[in-house]
Amino acid sequence: MGGIKVSEKLEINQDHLEWLKKMATEHGLFDEHKALRVLLDYAMQDGDLEAIFTEVRCNHCNDVENQD
Repeated sequence: MGGIKVSEKLEINQDHLEWLKKMATEHGLFDEHKALRVLLDYAMQDGDLEAIFTEVRCNHCNDVENQD
């Protein structure tokens, strides 16, 4: 339970939430919030930021309602 956690409302797609829940279950994490923190810690410490933020990986590009 390292660090001080803050509550912030974020919008994610339903399939992203389902995946986070699945990863939490499969990896013995407390919940989807912890799974997201694990991903963020990885991205911040070890992630290739160019690959993360410049390569387009859009699973929802055909979803006109969800283009942000």
